[in-house]
Amino acid sequence: MMSYIGIMVDEMCECGNGNGMRNFLTKDEKLEILKEYKKNLESEAKGVGERIKELEKNN
Repeated sequence: MMSYIGIMVDEMCECGNGNGMRNFLTKDEKLEILKEYKKNLESEAKGVGERIKELEKNN
């Protein structure tokens, strides 16, 4: 099952309107976006885990 971000990256383009910009991201650019997204999710999960531990300790 593909995640929402995976679908977004697959569909993502820089949609140039005839101004000389490229229309689509390369495979390497998509990969970099997904790696950065994964890194952000891991950081968020770590923060959630720390908050859970904090709340459990205070009870």
